[in-house]
Amino acid sequence: MVNSSEVKSSEIKNLDILARQVVEGFITGIHKSPFHGFSVEFSEHKLYNKGESTRHIDWKLFAKTEKLYTKKYEEETNLRCHIIIDNSASMHYPVVKKQTINSLNKVGFSAIAAAALMEILKRQRDAVGLSIYSDVYEYYAPEKGSDRHRKMLLHQLEQLLTTTSKNTTETYKFLHEIAEKIHRRSLIFVFTDMFQPNKQNDSLFEALKHLKYNKHEVVLFHTYDQKTEFDFNFDNSPKKFIDIETGQEINVFAENVQEKYQELVNEYFKNLKNKCLQYKIDYVPVDINKGFNDVLTAYLISRKKNI
Repeated sequence: MVNSSEVKSSEIKNLDILARQVVEGFITGIHKSPFHGFSVEFSEHKLYNKGESTRHIDWKLFAKTEKLYTKKYEEETNLRCHIIIDNSASMHYPVVKKQTINSLNKVGFSAIAAAALMEILKRQRDAVGLSIYSDVYEYYAPEKGSDRHRKMLLHQLEQLLTTTSKNTTETYKFLHEIAEKIHRRSLIFVFTDMFQPNKQNDSLFEALKHLKYNKHEVVLFHTYDQKTEFDFNFDNSPKKFIDIETGQEINVFAENVQEKYQELVNEYFKNLKNKCLQYKIDYVPVDINKGFNDVLTAYLISRKKNI
């Protein structure tokens, strides 16, 4: 499969164009996958009505029957999707001078992944909404399918690529707020690094459970930097580690704590996965250095469930 992060330019000049490049690369790579033909899943024929677009007329059937029929496609079911992005300080790790396709922090990755999802949703004629939160509910837009609406959301995502945040967050509070706003059955994507005090874990999963009300399907994209946040791969010189949200500092040699760190983080990831299984939430761990294919594949799987 072609890595969808392999686009023509590393510099992010236009998020809309970049999203199209990511999606085109992804679609090219899935032609031999189980998802081949996902965007044209044939459902049935219907009689052509004068004045309709001739785009979907089945000319082979016309040759056999001498009657005009159009193909009706599964995407006409119009799925509703809501994308939620954590914009707290920890999501702005790792620190980068300028966001490029080859050098992203977690919120930058989430913004591009969201834009790519929106590009596919546009092609599927699906409606999309967006929520962004940190220590406040920064932005909310309900699910709509118009091009004007999509451009407005893209503008909000572009802001995430050029701004920084020093804000902490209590994710569970805002997920409850968002759940109260989404009434019609939707596919909900949540981008967050899940960094929060352990005492909030139960509250967070209660909020995720709240999101599943009204038969919503929830996909949790757990965004992280594999090299440093999971493997703790630093050279063995004295390092000062600073909590990006609390400012707490600690001086250590990375090699001295790496093994124990990996053990604890691995256990944390495992617990998150098991908890999501318990609550019937799709858990997708996403290394921000490995491109966007896992995100887009999760969309295809979820969409097939919801058609």
